[in-house]
Amino acid sequence: MLLADIIYLQRKIQIIIETKRLILRPWTLSDADSLYEYAKDPDIGPIAGWQPHKNVEESKHIIETVFNEKKCYAVCLKTDNKAIGAIALMSNGFTDMTEKDDECELGYWIGKPFWGNGYIPEAANALIRRGFEEPGMNVIWCGYYDGNEKSKRVQGKCGFAYYRTTENLEVPLLGETRTGHTNILTKEQWKKLNA
Repeated sequence: MLLADIIYLQRKIQIIIETKRLILRPWTLSDADSLYEYAKDPDIGPIAGWQPHKNVEESKHIIETVFNEKKCYAVCLKTDNKAIGAIALMSNGFTDMTEKDDECELGYWIGKPFWGNGYIPEAANALIRRGFEEPGMNVIWCGYYDGNEKSKRVQGKCGFAYYRTTENLEVPLLGETRTGHTNILTKEQWKKLNA
């Protein structure tokens, strides 16, 4: 086996995380219909900085090219294991929030029918725990754009603290600029919150 094959296989190995109500698992192409069902909603992507999906083929492409990272998970209810959202820890090279190897960015979204149930804070807390306990992260960053109050509340529930506000932040997937707010959670803060 070639070194490149081994590296590819290591990238594909992913842990399944279970919470009280959720399963966080790797995305598969069979999730494309479910992804499209929720990602086509104009109230989901644009507030997070990406265009609504136009068709199932686009959703398949996103699964193959964006959601194929080791720390990107489909958020699924335990009742049916259907993908209803996404959550990821994006490390150096996959985020513009840090260039340090012991820091990463938390990103997430969930389909509108599931808003208000506390699923994303539940998923985020599980992934934050994994980030601080397993790979040895020391800082997790998270951000939201002006007007995204739901995302702001999730970050508050997970213990993130305000770090800075950036005006005229470029949103490349939408071709516009916005005001962005960045929050931070250090390993030490997280330990105090979970003592």
